[in-house]
Amino acid sequence: MGSSSAGSMRRLWPEQSGELSDDDIVASLATDTPVLRVNFVSSVDGAVSHDGRSGGLSDDADKRHFELLRRVCDVVLVGAGTVRDEGYGAMRVSGESAQWRLANGLTEHPVFAIVSGSLDLDPASEIFTDAPVRPILFTSSRGARRATLFESAADVVVATRQATDGTDPGAPATDDPAIGDADTGDAALTVHGPTIVAALRQRGLTSILCEGGPHLFGTLLADRAVDELFLTVSPSLEAGDAIRITAGDLVEPARMTLVGILSSGSTLLLRYRLA
Repeated sequence: MGSSSAGSMRRLWPEQSGELSDDDIVASLATDTPVLRVNFVSSVDGAVSHDGRSGGLSDDADKRHFELLRRVCDVVLVGAGTVRDEGYGAMRVSGESAQWRLANGLTEHPVFAIVSGSLDLDPASEIFTDAPVRPILFTSSRGARRATLFESAADVVVATRQATDGTDPGAPATDDPAIGDADTGDAALTVHGPTIVAALRQRGLTSILCEGGPHLFGTLLADRAVDELFLTVSPSLEAGDAIRITAGDLVEPARMTLVGILSSGSTLLLRYRLA
């Protein structure tokens, strides 16, 4: 399968290349080990959105790379707020990606996993009713009270960190506006990143692609659950008060190693591995 004429890409580093085909890029993503990758687009000055949506920063190259990352993963993990803000529908890859997946021993489409502390979602949404693969919902102890609403729509998994005394200490929260719930600071609404990752891997979903938002990324980063970051740098300056690709607190900065640079016109697509 060749590359699309739209969004042509070349490798700038570690070695230069001519135009890359889809197969070239997919081969560079191949791995036999469990991996959690995070994919974001931002402006040169660090904004993650234009007019409130990351799609406003995305060009043909970013969209193509976005699709190829989905092509090779087992599951796409997204916070509920990002699902709403970006207008996600059912999780389906392109026809070409579906054919590649089936030919390479994967399901036709990746699993869609959504994180919501409150489980304030609509089970009648096409995210669930049109899903080619049954989605997974990760929620908190309080959100689990709404689990029966999703019995026919999705698998609901309570993903909390339990303290040794049996109480929930309130792990790094994913229950803020970027994820889809009010940031109440209520421990009963918190969702634990490593528990999510472990639950996915127990289901055999070892190649995880997280598409945001910033608070979910921040939570996973704080718990050192992230292996790679793919960051598309859009050639624009947004100014304003748009948030960055991560939100929340880190005990210490997360060090990264640059392992690849692709380019498409003035757009750069960076690949980092976390130390």
